Amino acid sequence: MEEKTGRPLHLQRVNCKLSSGSCKGAPPRSPAAARLLPMLLLLLPGATSPHGRWPHEHSLNSSSSLWDMDYEGLLHSEKMLPGTVGSYKASSLFRSSPLLSHQGRRGLLSENLGQKPQEKQLSCDMLLKLSRYTLMDTFGPGLAWNLFRFYNCDRELNLPKIHISPLKVAQHKVKPFLLRRVLQLLGNMGVLSEAQQSKAFSLLKKQMLKPRKTPLQPKVEESGPCPDASPLLAPWRPGSHPRRAAVVGRGAALRLESSAAFYSLDIRDGGKVVFADRPHGPPIALRARYILIRDGGELRVGSERCPYGSRATISLYGRATEGAPVEGFGRKFVGVGHGGVLELHGRRPRSWTLLDKTLFPGGLRRGPYSSEKRWGSRGLNVRILDAGTARVLAAGRFDTHLHPGECRRLLAFLALQSPGSVVAAAVGDSAARSLTVEARRLLRDRLGSRFIARLGYRQPWALVGILGGDQLSAVEDKREYRGNGTTGLAVAQKDFLTYDGTHFTVTAFSGWIRGVPHNGFKVEASKGIILHLVDEVTSWLPGDRIVIASTDYSMHQAEEFNLLPCPECKSNQVKIDGSPLYLHIGEIIDGVDMRAEVGLLTRNILIQGEMEDSCYGQNQCQFFPFDTFGGHIKILRNFSSVHMSGVELKNMGQQILGSYPVHFHLAGDVDERGGYEHPTYLDNLAIHHCFSRCVAIHGTHGLLIKDTIGYDTLGHCFFLEDGTEQRNTFYHNLGLLTRSGTILPSDRNEAMCLAIRSHVYGNYVPVPSTDCMAVSTFWIANPNNNLIENAAAGAQDVGIWYIFHRVPTGQSEGEYPEGQAEHTPLGVFYNNRAHSNFKAGLFIGKGVKTTRASAEDPREYLTVDNARFHPHQDADPEKPRVPAVLDGLIAFKNNDHGAWARGGDIIFCNSGFSDNGIGLTLASDGTFPTDEGSSLEVTRSIFVGESSNFGSQGGQNSYWGKGANGQYRTLPRNKTFPIRGFQIYDGPVRMTKCTFKKFNPTVDRYSSAIGFFMKNSWQISPQNNVSQILMENSVGLKVFFGRSGQWFGNNDDDGDKTSVFHDLDGSVTGYPDTFIGRADNYLLRHPGCLTVPRWNGVMCTGKFAQLYIQARRPENLTLSIARAAYHSHPLRLQGVNRGAPYQQYQPVVMLEQAYIIQWDGRAPEDIILYPINFNRGDWLHVALCYPREAVFQVVADIYQRRTGTVHSVKHYLAAPSQASALNRTGERLFYFDRASGYLFVHLQARESRKGHSYCSQQGCERIKIMAHMYPGDSWSCDPNPFPQRPAAPQHPVFQSPAGLCRACGAPQLAISSTPSVKYVRIQIQSLGRADMQTHLTSAFIKINDTVFLFNSRGIFFVVLDACSGAVMSRQHFDTVTGENAASAITDYVQTFIKERSLVLVCSRDIAEVSGSSEMSAFTRLGSAKPIAFYREGSFAMLGYKGQTKPSWIKVLNHAGYQKAASLQHYIPLKLKEYQCPANAEESLRFAFSPNDSEHISAEPTVSRD
Repeated sequence: MEEKTGRPLHLQRVNCKLSSGSCKGAPPRSPAAARLLPMLLLLLPGATSPHGRWPHEHSLNSSSSLWDMDYEGLLHSEKMLPGTVGSYKASSLFRSSPLLSHQGRRGLLSENLGQKPQEKQLSCDMLLKLSRYTLMDTFGPGLAWNLFRFYNCDRELNLPKIHISPLKVAQHKVKPFLLRRVLQLLGNMGVLSEAQQSKAFSLLKKQMLKPRKTPLQPKVEESGPCPDASPLLAPWRPGSHPRRAAVVGRGAALRLESSAAFYSLDIRDGGKVVFADRPHGPPIALRARYILIRDGGELRVGSERCPYGSRATISLYGRATEGAPVEGFGRKFVGVGHGGVLELHGRRPRSWTLLDKTLFPGGLRRGPYSSEKRWGSRGLNVRILDAGTARVLAAGRFDTHLHPGECRRLLAFLALQSPGSVVAAAVGDSAARSLTVEARRLLRDRLGSRFIARLGYRQPWALVGILGGDQLSAVEDKREYRGNGTTGLAVAQKDFLTYDGTHFTVTAFSGWIRGVPHNGFKVEASKGIILHLVDEVTSWLPGDRIVIASTDYSMHQAEEFNLLPCPECKSNQVKIDGSPLYLHIGEIIDGVDMRAEVGLLTRNILIQGEMEDSCYGQNQCQFFPFDTFGGHIKILRNFSSVHMSGVELKNMGQQILGSYPVHFHLAGDVDERGGYEHPTYLDNLAIHHCFSRCVAIHGTHGLLIKDTIGYDTLGHCFFLEDGTEQRNTFYHNLGLLTRSGTILPSDRNEAMCLAIRSHVYGNYVPVPSTDCMAVSTFWIANPNNNLIENAAAGAQDVGIWYIFHRVPTGQSEGEYPEGQAEHTPLGVFYNNRAHSNFKAGLFIGKGVKTTRASAEDPREYLTVDNARFHPHQDADPEKPRVPAVLDGLIAFKNNDHGAWARGGDIIFCNSGFSDNGIGLTLASDGTFPTDEGSSLEVTRSIFVGESSNFGSQGGQNSYWGKGANGQYRTLPRNKTFPIRGFQIYDGPVRMTKCTFKKFNPTVDRYSSAIGFFMKNSWQISPQNNVSQILMENSVGLKVFFGRSGQWFGNNDDDGDKTSVFHDLDGSVTGYPDTFIGRADNYLLRHPGCLTVPRWNGVMCTGKFAQLYIQARRPENLTLSIARAAYHSHPLRLQGVNRGAPYQQYQPVVMLEQAYIIQWDGRAPEDIILYPINFNRGDWLHVALCYPREAVFQVVADIYQRRTGTVHSVKHYLAAPSQASALNRTGERLFYFDRASGYLFVHLQARESRKGHSYCSQQGCERIKIMAHMYPGDSWSCDPNPFPQRPAAPQHPVFQSPAGLCRACGAPQLAISSTPSVKYVRIQIQSLGRADMQTHLTSAFIKINDTVFLFNSRGIFFVVLDACSGAVMSRQHFDTVTGENAASAITDYVQTFIKERSLVLVCSRDIAEVSGSSEMSAFTRLGSAKPIAFYREGSFAMLGYKGQTKPSWIKVLNHAGYQKAASLQHYIPLKLKEYQCPANAEESLRFAFSPNDSEHISAEPTVSRD
């Protein structure tokens, strides 16, 4: 996955606060806290509230002033501002993550306000500070711009060129004391003359002597909040002038009241254009090649307080080569320059939500059905369907034209079908000649046919009816056959209703067309398909367009639909026009929330690019057949105000650097820190079908992106560019169908990567898998940004990628020192989703190449490169580590990885991983001995191998095969790919309180809960550990170490052989304090170990650590190490750094044992032995093979890795014997036995080790062996120089089995995107007569882990309170011997089941229910129609009794020959629609603990009369 670089690893364990139910440093997970979290986060300094209202900590009020602090100190400080010329260091005042308080700033800016400058020439830096901070903070961006128009460092400004009118300043309603101090400051700077100061101060003195009044309220226009209602606006109806370059300036204020077209529109010098809002008038369309807003110009469509109600369109036109580009903006754009105002505020409908009921292909649970035949279908063609589900149950063709015996087969076929089934019949070619009178009569009586008795030769006939119904229940049609070969089609069509309320149509047709017979059947949803959504969507209107995300491996299963009028829909329902092709999950499956995102693409303000019909010119037409030269919006530094909400952007972006749908270009701080009293935001945008990204944030900080959709775009979607971007907040955004683009190497797919080589050095050919192929929905180039409740629902490569720039790139070069981004602590990561991505849902690690292509490194600039995330306090590696907490990640159906994270310390909490090729890989920050290392952890999480989300074929899903349960399903990577839940790479990593489900190998592939990185040449730490793990019964393979063969190769690399982890409490192995290693690793073995052949593993007790061996001269030898007790089973290691100045090997060893080291050549001249993870006093005996004439120098020292220094140097002395060298007296002795060729040393840790560090606090102890050898010396040694002894006895594994672990597993039943909602897990298993004959005896209902067993025949009810989940009642009805069971059930449902009840129903061997053919009582529990039980069939239902009909209601009613009815579902408790009482929160205690299994036999009760 990633190339190692030989960096060391220091283990520092950071745990989650398990007792409080949340990760350390993460938001709490209680229901109330979960609801409040986004609001609280957005109220933090530098963020917004969910409604876009910002805290005005620096606004003026009666009790505080910005001038409580000292700006003179800032202006004359020597520190440079971010982005100014001549420095890469940003002041800590402006770089720190939280916004500073007044007191904090006052402390930083402490110089005397009255200090005067030494020169009349002001530096650029001082002027920028004056413009950007002093005046911006004081007066706001608009007034500051009018007072002092200085915004860049292109040149030095002399004082006479600066014009600030003090009287103009004094006329504005700003606090007089504040004005006095700013004017004094300007005077001290030499900007104001003495005369100007006298006039201004005289005026201010009068104002200051006035009595204090109430604080000034924010200025509101006379027209109120609606900008188009201002009386200061002049009507504007310019018409269409495509060649006119229109300019609105010099204070002109215009209300655009009709559509207009220009060559360009330049709004500047205080000019203003406001779109008229005429809800009942025609839409307004503004068309131009570009619109430029600058120098105080304003473009407004609606406002935050008065959203635009009409429809407005801004269309940008022009080809890539037409017209001269505008400097800084290019072509075909809306541009906001210095001092510009862009305020676009449309209706703010709900941007996106989640499906709350699974949407099946065709809108039907079993999908649509279609069959059409021509020749080869002679006779009667028949289909039998389940009227309650639209499922085709049986099909047959009966050649009643040629064979009389076919009539008997037809009658037998119909006799097997259950009465009440839907039957469809159609003639193919001819069916009459041998159709007997008896058969015709039966078809008339059983199907209700009127025409079958007179059916003639080749006569088309079609019928749809009810088996056992009369003529009123049948629809049929016929045509006359006249011998000319064309009759038209006889079509029979009838509508039905499923149990869940879906209308469907069954169609049968038959006829002749141009001499060819046609017949067939269709089953399809009718009257529109209704979607059930989690949230209220009354703001979605008929005609709007939506997109439903894929919930499978391929992002291409996302589908678009238009909305239809739906008067029958509830507030959380919409009706779509069209039929879905794919399965879209709308429920929690196996404990992981896989509900599809549903986004609204329509807004009433539209900005779009006008496009050509196909690609042209130099627009990358070799990769894109369509035109990619769309429009774009670009915002530059020092704009006055930019806010966009309720805007749709379509056909935007260009495959050109810097031209994106929305692009903040080097805008700096755009919140309060940048002087914006109303911080900048993008809210409720729909960016779709665009050609270069979604939102690009370049050199910009403090931006809020909220409720924004990015769909079907090219290149990284939500994009941070240079690595400097910080404090931006992505809140509740949705990105999906993120395709590859051409701009950056990381945007490109394989073909683009190989073809685009203009920026590589020489003839270098890129390697696509490592240089490119990284396009991501969220490309986060600096960790100090916030991701809250976002969804990355399908990218060509990665959903969310945290990437690291070792130094800032592009136009931000020099803004921070090398390595700062990699050490910057992570911002908030909370409750995000990532699915349907090819490489990974989430990726943390790697970087970009920050040097230009050269002979030394010919790769292109910004190619994907190696980097590692190791956050420290204040981004200072000398300060303590800061854990990066990822609280709440849902990752499912990602082809390769759910998540991959390299670094430390990284903690995953409250996360769900399902149906990924590999659920989660945690890789170490670095490796011993050059880095302190760290630990990584996952806790309170759920892992699922193959869930009940079976997926659907098509949409570029590549693999379809049998799952572990025998059902066909989509598969990741390949049919044979080894699926792993948690993958161990190197370590140290820790896993605790996690649950695993459904990991079962098949004949095609291995699937294990815990696995290892394949073909791993790296080392693995014995500090890897697991505890409190719950392996559910559905896990067939807990651990797997691999085997030689496909994917694993020879399974013979160093890491493959040394794979190991520690089961602390026995929750995986059943034996506490057990180490699990590969079966053939005899360095771990002893007689008390247990071999587990299915795992290819061995379980051992004991004390284990690592022996780190460095070898020089030569560096290419294979090391052989054996424990003396098993000297005939050596472990051979190739080493890691082939071709490096030294080679390193890291075997895992059992402590207090003797080891033999040999080589496949003459021993290296220099060998260093490090005892890694040794506690004080731990030791090994080591014998190393050398030529017999070798001469040695052996030295012990302590290496301090941080400083690179060595201390405590001790020289070893030669001992007279082996025994004296190994006697553990504390003397530093070695012994060389020239007879055997072995050098003996005693290796012991003498210093204390803290926590999980590799080495002691003093540094790493080591022994350096320097051997002088002569050419030609023999180096062959005997296998074992130690005395022959059996393996030392250890505590046998099997003597201490682990007890029942009630606290094991994730504490949550489900990992959900709505964490405040609690769930109850329901499983219903009914039994039919056929199941009884296969010796199955008990039907059951399982609630969480409590099982209710049913051993009697009949119908069983279990009723739960919908608010608390407590079981309220249980009831059994004998449908065989019980008298009038139908009446008893009806009475129970209507009288005894209370409102707000979850009703669970199962059956066991039911016969016909006495007293009724149809049970209407079940409609009271949510069935859309009465239930007619099948004789010897089975029935299961999830129902609800109350004033609403929840979307989770399910009904299965199976015939006797069908598989027994079975349901599984996670039912939400205490939903708003249940109308639970206020005290329900206190009673929300599950009646059954989620991990305490209980079996309750439900004795049959007396049936009610």
